[in-house]
Amino acid sequence: MLYFGNMLKNVIAPIQAWLLSQGRCVADGQPLSEGKKQNKKDGTVKVTHSCGRIYIYDAKTKNYRRALLEEV
Repeated sequence: MLYFGNMLKNVIAPIQAWLLSQGRCVADGQPLSEGKKQNKKDGTVKVTHSCGRIYIYDAKTKNYRRALLEEV
């Protein structure tokens, strides 16, 4: 069972990375630009998407990533 979980993760991870590179939510594929934005002290932007997932946008690199637990 553990092997299947790792295999599934290996299939899903590149798809999620591609969605993030396109500025889209990994859950529903909708644009992250439509989410609620909150500026942070470090120059990044916390984006809360309509599905409830939280992302961090770095304006310097123009990339989105999933927020870490301590950033939520």
